[in-house]
Amino acid sequence: MKIAYARLGLFLFLLLLGTAEARAEDGYELWLRYHRVADETLRAHYWAVLNDVDVAGDSPTMAAVRDELRRGLHGLLGTEPPNLPTTSQKGVLVAGTPASSATVASLHLGAALDAVGSEGYLLQTAEVAGRRVTVVAANTDVGVLYGVFHLLRLIQTHQPLDDINLAEAPKIRHRMLNHWDNLDRTVERGYAGFSLWDWHKLPDYRDPRYTDYARANASLGLNGTVLTNVNANALVLTPMYLEKAAALADVFRPYGLRVYLTARFSAPIEIGGLETADPLDPAVQAWWQAKADEIYRSIPDFGGFLVKANSEGQPGPQDYGRNHAEGANMLADALAPHGGLVMWRAFVYSAEEPEDRAKQAYNEFVPLDGTFRDNVLVQVKNGPIDFQPREPFHPLFGAMPETPLMMEFQITKEYLGQGTHLAYLAPMWKEVLDADTYASGEGSTVAEVIDGSLHGYAHTGMAGVSNIGTDRNWTGSLFDQANWYAFGRLAWDHTISSEEIAENWIRMTFTNDPAFVAPVKQMMLESHEAVVNYMTPLGLHHLMATGHHYGPGPWVDDLPRADWNPVYYHRADTLGLGFNRTATGSDAVSQYFSPLDEMYGSLEKVPEKYLLWFHHVPWDYAMPSGRTLWAELVHRYSRGAAQVRQMQESWAGLEGMIDDERYAQVAAFLAMQAKEARWWRDASLAYFQTFSHRPIPDGYAPPEHSLAYYLSLNFPYAPGH
Repeated sequence: MKIAYARLGLFLFLLLLGTAEARAEDGYELWLRYHRVADETLRAHYWAVLNDVDVAGDSPTMAAVRDELRRGLHGLLGTEPPNLPTTSQKGVLVAGTPASSATVASLHLGAALDAVGSEGYLLQTAEVAGRRVTVVAANTDVGVLYGVFHLLRLIQTHQPLDDINLAEAPKIRHRMLNHWDNLDRTVERGYAGFSLWDWHKLPDYRDPRYTDYARANASLGLNGTVLTNVNANALVLTPMYLEKAAALADVFRPYGLRVYLTARFSAPIEIGGLETADPLDPAVQAWWQAKADEIYRSIPDFGGFLVKANSEGQPGPQDYGRNHAEGANMLADALAPHGGLVMWRAFVYSAEEPEDRAKQAYNEFVPLDGTFRDNVLVQVKNGPIDFQPREPFHPLFGAMPETPLMMEFQITKEYLGQGTHLAYLAPMWKEVLDADTYASGEGSTVAEVIDGSLHGYAHTGMAGVSNIGTDRNWTGSLFDQANWYAFGRLAWDHTISSEEIAENWIRMTFTNDPAFVAPVKQMMLESHEAVVNYMTPLGLHHLMATGHHYGPGPWVDDLPRADWNPVYYHRADTLGLGFNRTATGSDAVSQYFSPLDEMYGSLEKVPEKYLLWFHHVPWDYAMPSGRTLWAELVHRYSRGAAQVRQMQESWAGLEGMIDDERYAQVAAFLAMQAKEARWWRDASLAYFQTFSHRPIPDGYAPPEHSLAYYLSLNFPYAPGH
C-alpha cells in the first residue's frame, strides 16, 4: 500500500523555529529543558528515526503539538543532523488521530485506541509503504499532545526509539491542581512568590507564562486547575472576574486544561443581595442556577466548583441546619445541565471542640454516603489531620462505597520545611496510595478507591495543592519542582514507582550522567524520611509553630481551641508521649476496617511509624531496637539531622556536573535545611526532656541551647501566615 505523506523534513521543520534563544539556567524550563543530546551516536539514531515529521490536524491543540515538537526536537537534536550511516533507514514521525491522519487511519488501530479512551494514546513503530513510521496516535487531539510529550520524554531520558509499542491511558479521570491563590495575588501556604494570575491586567494582557504553565501541566497529563483559594472570595463569581477567568481558560484550552473556581457558600448574600444562603431556599437555588448559566456563557468548558464549607470559619450548609450533602447537591443541580462537577472538601471539624479531630470528617460524612448527586466528588486529604509529614491514610477511604472520593495531596510543603527543605514527596504519597484499606477484604488499596476500580465510581479525581508562584523557577526551590512533576505522574498512573519518577525528573531537569543521577536519586528517595525523623518521628504530628507552621512549636498551648495547639496532639506528660486513639482513648482505631483496627490498636502490633499517633507510650517502653522510647526518640531526631548533613556531602561531590547557578542554590538551601534540622532536633528534645526527666543517651549531643532560648524565638513575618 502506498501512502502519500503530508510531511515536512525534520531539517526544515526545525529551521522554522528560528534561532534558539540563550537559555539561562535558572530553573524556568522545569523538566521541559530540551537541551541537546550530547551523545552523537544516540542523536544520529533519533535523526534517522524522525527524519520527517507529519503532524495532522489544524486545531489549536494540534498547533500546540507542532510547537512542542519544534521546540523539543530543535533543542534536543539541533538543526543539523550528524553524519548518518548510509545504511540507516530514514523514518517518519506521524502524529494524529484516525480522523485527521490518513497514515493513522491506515493502521487500523481501532481496538487499541478504544482501550485508551478519550485522553490516552499509542506510541508505536510500524512500517507503511516500505517506510519505518513512528506513530503517535490517539482518539482526540489532546491525546496526541500527551503522546508527543511522552515521546519527547523518551528522547530527553535517552531511551531508544526502536520498536516502540506503548499504550497509555490515565487511571484517574479528573487530575488537577488546586491553587490557594487570592485575588490580591497572595498565595496561602505558598513559598514561591505571588500568584501567577495577574488579575488586574487580565483579561487584556495574557502573560506568555500562562502558556508555559499550561504546557508544563499538559506534559504531565493534568487536565484541570482550580484558580482560587479554598478560603474563597465571592468576588471571583462576579462578571468582572469571570471575564478574567475566561481569558485564562482560552489560553489553557488547547492544552486540555479546564478551569475550575472555588465557590463561597455565602455568595448569594455577599454578591447576590439575598438574605440567606440556605441550600433548601428556592431563591438561593435559583441564584446558583442563574450563576452557573452565566459562568458557562463565559467559559463553555468550565469544570465546576471546589467548595470548603463549615471548616475553619468558612460558611456552609450547617449554618442553616443542613448537612454537607444538601449543600453540595444544590450546587451540583445548578451545574449538572452543563456537565459541571462539585468537589466538596471533607476537611471539616465542628465549631465545638471535638473529642478527637482525627475522627471528625468520618463522623460527618459516612452517614451521608449515597446521598450526594452523581456529579459530586468528596475531596479527602490523604490523612485525617492536615498534611502532616506522615499520617496514616484517611479512614474515609473505603468507607463511602456509594460516593466518589477524590484524593487531595498537598504539593506545597506547608508542614515539610516550606520553600527550602529538600523533601521529595512521592514516597509519602505512594505510602498512602498503596495502603490497604481492607474495605472489601485484603488488597483494597486507597489507590483502588480513588481510581474507581473498587467501588465503580463514574467520576474519579486527584487534586494537588499547588506550590507554584511567580518565582522564576516556579516553585521557589528547584527540588520542589519534582513534587509538582511527581504529583502529575501519579495522578495519571498511581502505579509508577517513586524511583522511576525521580530518575525521569533528574534526567530531564539536570543531566543524564549516571554519576549525577544515582546520588541525587538516593538523596531524593531518602529525603522525606529524613524530614519525618527531624520533625515528627514515630507518629508524632502537628508540632509546628503557630500560624505560619515554620519551625518547631511543640510547647504551644495558648490558642483558643484545644485542637489548634500542638500539645493537644502529642500529650506529653511524666508518664509518656502520644495520643491514645485506641478503645481506651478516643477510639479512632474503630474507624478503620479489620484487621487494621486491631493492628493499630495494639501497642505490640502497630507499625512504629504510627506508634505515637495511636498510643500514649511510657518513656521507658522497650522499642524493637532495644532502646527505650526516650532513647529511640533521641535517636530518630538525631538521625534526621544527620541524614540532611549526608545530603549536603552528596551534593558537594557533584559540583561542576551541572550549571553553577542551580548548583549554588541547592547547596545554599541544603545548608539552611541542615541548620534548621538541628534546630528542630534540639528544640524538640529540650522540650520533651522536661517531661521524660531522662538524660540524653551517651553518644548523642545535647541540645545546643536551653529550652528558654528556643521558646524565645519569634518569626512574625515567616512565609505561610
